[in-house]
Amino acid sequence: MSDGSGEPAAEALPVTGEGIRIVVEYCKPCGFESAFLELASAVKEEYPEVEIESRLGGTGAFEIEINGQLVFSKLENGGFPYEKDLIEAIRRASNGEPLEKITKSRPPCVIL
Repeated sequence: MSDGSGEPAAEALPVTGEGIRIVVEYCKPCGFESAFLELASAVKEEYPEVEIESRLGGTGAFEIEINGQLVFSKLENGGFPYEKDLIEAIRRASNGEPLEKITKSRPPCVIL
């Protein structure tokens, strides 16, 4: 296929997440490790090349950085991020688009 210049049209490369680094800082005593593992699994399934690192954080923390930029804060939002919102942020970062802070969150589990 040609783009009119006589050169073949560039094909869109699949987004793999290569070069994307995510750091999740979370409160282990709060029981947030399972939320991290669940999120990390979903990210790796969608973007196998993404590098994900976990760090122990302060009480109530579940903070997510993509390439050094804070994109989600449980301390600010009061809940956990939706996986689809984080996947979208990774897609944007992979495409070189500006990152926006994730402001929607699902509430933490509450035992009644």
